Amino acid sequence: MTNSVEAKLAELGLALPQAAAPVAAYVPTVEVGGLLHVSGQLPFVDGKLVTGRLGEDISLEAGNAAAQACGLMILAQVKAALGSLDRVERVVKLGAFVNSTGDFTDQPKVANGASELMVAVFGDAGKHARSAVSVPALPLGAAVEIDAVVAVRPA
Repeated sequence: MTNSVEAKLAELGLALPQAAAPVAAYVPTVEVGGLLHVSGQLPFVDGKLVTGRLGEDISLEAGNAAAQACGLMILAQVKAALGSLDRVERVVKLGAFVNSTGDFTDQPKVANGASELMVAVFGDAGKHARSAVSVPALPLGAAVEIDAVVAVRPA
């Protein structure tokens, strides 16, 4: 059986990274009640963490790309937990944390990098609720961190 979600990723010219190991005392995912909760994921591009602060030393475009990288890492964690992205029934919610200055107000535009990825990959099932907030710092100096809640089909 062809994995249609991964085929869609390939069609978009995107590849999943290796699912990152936790950097502290938590697990990457927890499945309960038909929902997979994905811990906050950081943006890795070409194996390097995207660091910096929006409104200071990271452009809006680079922040958007970092959010997409977080989205790809979310998908990598989902695949690692479920065995197949085809088990995703719906992306329920994304929570985006943007390392930004006090006067930076384009957090939603940054978070669109992940949101638009979910819709491109899952279609209508990728449309989700979302929060996008500014924070003064993120783990390891990351520019963006995004967590997710995903509804899953039984195995």
